[in-house]
Amino acid sequence: MIGAGVFTTSGFSLADLGDREFVILAWLIGGLVALCGAYSYGQLAQRIAESGGEYLYLSRMVHPLAGFIAGWVSLLAGFTGAIAFAATVFESYAIPDSMKPNWLQPGMLGITAILIFGALHSLILKVGVRAQNLIVILKIGLLLGFVLYAFAYFPGSWPGMELATEPTEFSISKMAATLVWISLSFSGFNAAVYIAGEVEDPKRTVPRALLAGTLLVTLFYLLLNVIFVYAAKPQLTAGQPDVAAVAAQAIGGDALANLIRVIVSVATLSSVSSMLIAGPRVYAKMADDGVFPSWFQASQRQGYEVPVKSIWLQVILACGVVYFSNIKEQLDYLGFTLSVSAALTVACIFWTQRERETWKGRRLAVAIAAVYVAVTIGLAALSVSDRPWQLLGFVLTIASGIVFFSVMKSRKLKMKTTK
Repeated sequence: MIGAGVFTTSGFSLADLGDREFVILAWLIGGLVALCGAYSYGQLAQRIAESGGEYLYLSRMVHPLAGFIAGWVSLLAGFTGAIAFAATVFESYAIPDSMKPNWLQPGMLGITAILIFGALHSLILKVGVRAQNLIVILKIGLLLGFVLYAFAYFPGSWPGMELATEPTEFSISKMAATLVWISLSFSGFNAAVYIAGEVEDPKRTVPRALLAGTLLVTLFYLLLNVIFVYAAKPQLTAGQPDVAAVAAQAIGGDALANLIRVIVSVATLSSVSSMLIAGPRVYAKMADDGVFPSWFQASQRQGYEVPVKSIWLQVILACGVVYFSNIKEQLDYLGFTLSVSAALTVACIFWTQRERETWKGRRLAVAIAAVYVAVTIGLAALSVSDRPWQLLGFVLTIASGIVFFSVMKSRKLKMKTTK
């Protein structure tokens, strides 16, 4: 969960909302909504304890087309777009524009990171897993150290605390757009469901992991964002993609700013790595079910089922997005598309409510799911009023998925007829 979004969103949010208190309020609301989502996904994982995530739940509980669309969204946005976003943020922190040599083209460093992790997870499996674990441990340790140092350097002496942002009129549409962005920072709350079939006692372990992980990350995000928006002067933070580095510069000068660039670089690399593990397993599951080319099924490697070809499909698509887009465009598209996809998945709880014996006595699950779906869809609708192109990107994603599903279905029928 702790990846690119939290290190970029608050700068754009402050520019839109104009008040630091509104930004912190948005992160608190985002965390509460994510907790509702984590609880709901845990309920779904108890019902179907297999790998596959949104694709699996929607295809089994609603309709194969609904499942395929969810998998298609995962392919284009949930993983391809998110990997590209993490890699782009990695590059912006690792080598800021002021230090970038002329020969290094934009996107090349991010693309290199994607290629390296693609090779590790497809060719040298154990090394890839160990590298992922090491990066996550290093990321959490460094971030905790940064938070402790920042608060030990008494907040009252932060340069940004000397100033107050000018009173700003509250905008519901801008708050909604900010919450859609923030939902991207929390989007990893459901990651455990993608590998539920590989987890010991998944019906018990996965729901607990989802809730505990989301709660801890929510608290951590609040601490980080208090630093990000209050440490530096508001005019230095607003609209900046590297808001964490700006805050670190204000607290500890160049030394701390350089350290936070290293920390964020490590954090975003871990996101690239983890999504290159999870995403391809969704496409492999789709290939197993015959709604995606069978060529992308997993194969035996080093004693494990590894979706090598799906991994390289993921690598190629993510590299393309890095090359052809920027951070702000990725943030708008991903936040809207992924939040709507997650809301539709959680709505499966209402669909299966018809099976009364299965969901008997689970009124709390239905109520929490209703809160998540209503808030998420409501925020998405409000954000569209301010940024209508978000809806266009979502519609194009869904339409292309329906076309691809129709092609695969007709191809499957043709093969059956030939046989």
